[in-house]
Amino acid sequence: MKITLIIATILAILIGVLSIISGSMVLLGIRSVDYTVLTWLVVYNVALGVISIMVAYQIGKQHSKSKLMIITILLMHSLVLGYLYFFNESVAVESIKAMSFRVSIWVAILLLTLVKNPKTVHNNIKK
Repeated sequence: MKITLIIATILAILIGVLSIISGSMVLLGIRSVDYTVLTWLVVYNVALGVISIMVAYQIGKQHSKSKLMIITILLMHSLVLGYLYFFNESVAVESIKAMSFRVSIWVAILLLTLVKNPKTVHNNIKK
């Protein structure tokens, strides 16, 4: 497997797990924050966290639809970020920063999957 796909898979798993843990802690009342919480946004983040882990599996398996799934997640996060930034007056700055971080991670994942790198992990052994 290409090293770039391994990195993309790990990033997708990490962003998914972090979203699930962080969002679940807020939804369950384990973690309280001192800013306005948009419940729909937390639920969205947890749901996309679960989907991110499923997409990470598809990236690792080099599924033919994985790039489409990555672009879909990136588009969804970008649309939510645009909504939060331009149309929602009650959103916390932390929410905009977190969504910007998610968008940047998914841009990196997309770029990593698009890289044409002939080196693979198993080709590092010289014959």
